[in-house]
Amino acid sequence: MTTTDDDNDPPRKITVFGREFTMPRSRGLRIAIGMLLIVGGILGFLPVLGFWMIPLGLLVLSYEFALVRRHRRRFVVWWQRRRRPD
Repeated sequence: MTTTDDDNDPPRKITVFGREFTMPRSRGLRIAIGMLLIVGGILGFLPVLGFWMIPLGLLVLSYEFALVRRHRRRFVVWWQRRRRPD
């Protein structure tokens, strides 16, 4: 059995509101989780599902796709500038 780079990499972690969550090592599973969160967020008008799932899904996907990561970084910079007292 051969090992892939994903097996040797340390687990990826997401920090949300100061809490750290470990993501699965499988890239396909991370993409599936991100997509399911976004689809569930679109159905946010239903009970249990909520619109909060869309940003969380985008956060998960930002670790896999450069386009989403670029937008996340721009948002973080904008948010830090906004919060900085002048």
